[in-house]
Amino acid sequence: MNRRSFIKKTALGSAAMAGAFYVPVFANRRNIKVGLIGAGWYGMVISEAALDVGGVEIAAVCDVDSKHLRESADKLEQIQGIRPKTFDDYQDLIEMNGLDAVFIATPPQWHALQFIDACKKGLDIFIEKPLSYDVMEGLAMVEMAEQTGNIVAVGFQRRQSSAFKHAQQFIEGGQAGQIRKVVAQIHYRAEPGDTTIQDPPESLDWDAWCGPAPKLPYRPSIGHLSWRLEKEYGNGHLVDWGIHHIDIIRRTLGLSIPDRIHATGGIYALKDKITTPDTLNATLQFGDLPVVWQHRMWGSLEENPVFNNGIFYHGELASLFVSDNRFITWQTGEENRKKEVQIPTEGGMQQLHMKEFIDAVKRRDSSGISSSVQDAFQSSTAVQLAAISYETESVVQWDHQDQTIRNNPEATALLQREYRSQWVRPG
Repeated sequence: MNRRSFIKKTALGSAAMAGAFYVPVFANRRNIKVGLIGAGWYGMVISEAALDVGGVEIAAVCDVDSKHLRESADKLEQIQGIRPKTFDDYQDLIEMNGLDAVFIATPPQWHALQFIDACKKGLDIFIEKPLSYDVMEGLAMVEMAEQTGNIVAVGFQRRQSSAFKHAQQFIEGGQAGQIRKVVAQIHYRAEPGDTTIQDPPESLDWDAWCGPAPKLPYRPSIGHLSWRLEKEYGNGHLVDWGIHHIDIIRRTLGLSIPDRIHATGGIYALKDKITTPDTLNATLQFGDLPVVWQHRMWGSLEENPVFNNGIFYHGELASLFVSDNRFITWQTGEENRKKEVQIPTEGGMQQLHMKEFIDAVKRRDSSGISSSVQDAFQSSTAVQLAAISYETESVVQWDHQDQTIRNNPEATALLQREYRSQWVRPG
């Protein structure tokens, strides 16, 4: 990050405001005190984005790896000039006096418990995607957030992309005609890391890291950073990374949860290295619109590397390809005359997304948040249902009214998993 802007604390004064709506003066003037839960790579990414925006202080950090904890506290002290308090248990962190909000950046198996406990403490929450590890956890999280009324934002940063916003305007303006098919993909060559079972690093409390999820024998290929491709923790490439594309497709076209999902694929090139598919094709049927997800994590990628990561919208009048900062269109019948535009996001997607949350907390108004907990539940459920379809080798049909899977007991059983004995599932 090149820019670090900080808002210094101002003296608190008393104020009165006539009328039904009242916001204390300090809500807009003092720094929001935030506790970071999960201080690894992405926890620090969102914390630094918040400090770039300004108006916050990372007052506390929690991590079950003492090395992460020390290094993150050192870096945050260097950036903000104040050393955060450190904790190895998030329940101690959320008891800290004067805390306003938390950032949750732990692996997904921890999201539900940490989110619900923070809600009960009256803390506002920025949580990374996916919302939860499984569907029923997500439902419990939505219910708790609605019950307590906390400000909540979820880390779907691509909702800030100027290119994706331009695509939405293009489609809504009718220039593509009726969208009949959408294809999203992220192809890359995965490097899972060392799969040798071994003792965890001395700094890492592996039991606490696994939390309510199954405690697998430690190896670096399922630990820090690499957990995304382990079924018990990250649930695979579509759930971890592809979810961003499914989310922005939903946002662009005004979709909810797919009615019907069928996913096929397998572990071919990376067998015995990962436990989620290295090759996947999933069709998510939204009414009469098929949204197709595809990925491969091996071999040669696209002939044109531009298309390795992005979304194709195919309309009757035109098709378009969109990525974080690129917009390409071609008219029906004029496929050789593609128009390409670079559309960078001024201010940065991370910073703009975090600014929404910070502004909402200060104003006590969540209307400006583009990634609500309810919306995040729908995007998370969409990809989790695809993972269930793949796992059960079956077609999954979603009952929107009853919030469950229809006529498929094996798939329905995977809407939630058992917690380890020392933890209790929410709901």
